[in-house]
Amino acid sequence: MDISREVRNLGLGHAEAAAERYRRSTAEREEVRRRQDQGDAFPDAPEQLASRAARLIQRSGVPVEAVMEATRTEHLDRPAFHERVLGVSKELQAYSFLPRGARAARTVARVLLCENGRLLPIGTGFLVSPRLLMTNHHVLPDARAAAQAMAEFDAQVTVDNVPDTATRCHLEPETFFIADAGLDFALVQVGPCDDGRPPGERFGWNALSADRGKLVIGEPVNIIGHPSGRLKEIAIRDNRLEVRLDDFLQYRTDTEPGSSGSPVFNDQWEVTALHHSGVPRTDEQGRILRRDGQVWREGDGDDAVDWISNEGVRISSILRRLAALRLDDARLALLAEMGVETRICDGHPSPPSGGPAGQTATPRAAMPATTAATTAAATPAAGAPQGTGAAPHPATATSPEFSPATAPVRRPSGRPARPGAFGGTRHLVFLHGRGQERHDPERLRRAWTAGLNTGLTRAGLATIEPADVWFPFYGDRLTQAVRPREAAARSLEEIAADPASAAAPPTPSARDLYENLITQAAVRAGMPAERLAPAETLGAPPIILHRALSWLAAATALDGLSIALIFADVAAYLDDRQVRESVLAAVMETLPASGRVLLVTHSLGTVVAMDLLTRLNPALDVEMLATVGSPLGLDGVYRRLLIGGPERPARVAHWLNVWCPADPVTIGCPLADDWRGELTEISVTNPVDGAHDIAEYLAHPEVAHAIGARLLPALAASLR
Repeated sequence: MDISREVRNLGLGHAEAAAERYRRSTAEREEVRRRQDQGDAFPDAPEQLASRAARLIQRSGVPVEAVMEATRTEHLDRPAFHERVLGVSKELQAYSFLPRGARAARTVARVLLCENGRLLPIGTGFLVSPRLLMTNHHVLPDARAAAQAMAEFDAQVTVDNVPDTATRCHLEPETFFIADAGLDFALVQVGPCDDGRPPGERFGWNALSADRGKLVIGEPVNIIGHPSGRLKEIAIRDNRLEVRLDDFLQYRTDTEPGSSGSPVFNDQWEVTALHHSGVPRTDEQGRILRRDGQVWREGDGDDAVDWISNEGVRISSILRRLAALRLDDARLALLAEMGVETRICDGHPSPPSGGPAGQTATPRAAMPATTAATTAAATPAAGAPQGTGAAPHPATATSPEFSPATAPVRRPSGRPARPGAFGGTRHLVFLHGRGQERHDPERLRRAWTAGLNTGLTRAGLATIEPADVWFPFYGDRLTQAVRPREAAARSLEEIAADPASAAAPPTPSARDLYENLITQAAVRAGMPAERLAPAETLGAPPIILHRALSWLAAATALDGLSIALIFADVAAYLDDRQVRESVLAAVMETLPASGRVLLVTHSLGTVVAMDLLTRLNPALDVEMLATVGSPLGLDGVYRRLLIGGPERPARVAHWLNVWCPADPVTIGCPLADDWRGELTEISVTNPVDGAHDIAEYLAHPEVAHAIGARLLPALAASLR
């Protein structure tokens, strides 16, 4: 059978299955419509509304100022508050909505099949990592079909309404291919572009998340694809989620069957589902009906079908299925490039000493056979039970309270490097920042390594393996030291009304330092001095702090709450000796004893590293200190360091500081304005929504080259 006919038949089977699920969900859909008729804009469960509102506020999906304006005039109970937040999000979109949508659109490609000398459009796909494309199983049912297909990017019209110049990339299923018939998804590696770069470096990719809170019933969805093989089109906002099933979402859109494999976005351009089928109207015998009410026959064409809804596969279900697979190190490293929020690498052991984790260019000799086995393993047996929804990540618990989790906190320890890494004489140490409590250090080590490997590849250097990196972990220790001193839990209402106060440390001295850091950063970011003097009618210090935090949020790429939390933990660390000693003790547990170390640090970790230099074993030479996304330029920080300052520590041979102008934590940079001594600084441009992200920083080739050239002995020797 021709592959194109096989694709069509598989798609028809999924349409029939979608129609049956639609029929079975009639009661849920009728209840949703009844509640909507009664004025309930978001007829979803209270816990779903709470999770969604929390995600919107925490990720700047809705401006805090807009929430304040919408909720301050009347008393609202918690459900009403959540609904008001969602209402603001639905009706009010920031300017960034359109450019972020345009950025997301570039990740979407038309899937073409080369058959009998012709190129046939068979569906849509979208990038989920620098090298991996996601589409439907019924679009690419097996490696044989994928080997005959290619992804065509920028198949669209320009702003001048003329055809754009498209770029075609061949697929490489012999290196990576996974397909699942039950959840109708396929994941395949895409070959490099004509300039030799991975396609994600040119067109971007979508960071998937297994976390809940991305969409509630009644919210709009946006779909970008190639309906019926045409140039790229978009169905935007005039569509609503109707029903949420265990593994599927049902929604009304204008998409056509040819949009199979398209990403389904929320209004923040997060992928919530993989579009896979229209839902046709059927009769009592389950036969598909035409628009004129007659039974549809093959040959009538898809346009004759009476499509009544659409269905997508939940991204959380796909990520759970991927996380359950047993994969070799090379493919696990490729999946790790999708990012930490996928949770795919949770629970996977470190790669064995001979494994090529982090090196993705060369497949193993037996890869084709292994790929076939993985495809079979990923395809569920008939009647296999389906999932019941994504489990919330511990760090984003479903409770709307801004408080410590009530569940017991597990105590993961840091990860040492395997013996002999980098010849046994050099050591690479990653030191993380705040907000990592209850995270898996192994997953974090893989994420940092994936970011650095992206930069090393761009710089033309060899990649490294996660197992060769030392990864001290103090996330839980910091939380346990700080949180008992914090005030009572705060609700979303309080956070939205005053994020600066909600995040503030409770002790007077730590709070004073916290306020100093925020106001100093705001002044350095250009806030006029007169804004620091409150009006006589207001006259309270919280007003100044709120103004400073709002200025920082407007001047940079982070939301106010995220900025406040970072500075709050920096202040708590610097102010409280017990907190400082607890963190340093946790870091000291996972460090090499001797040799030459390259210490790559991020955010709060840069502050910890400066103190750590006073405790390191004298037998350990610091070849390089890399401070990334650092607040060390603020005098409120460097005046409280154990090393004193601001002067480059004598035991550091080379100091590299990397900063981004859009990162509010680096407002005090460049450091050379305040710090004395030899110092190399690199300014980079990170994406708007990843200005402070460590993986984004490390992915810059100039940053990765500065680290890699001193890490690898042969290259390091050439620098002397």
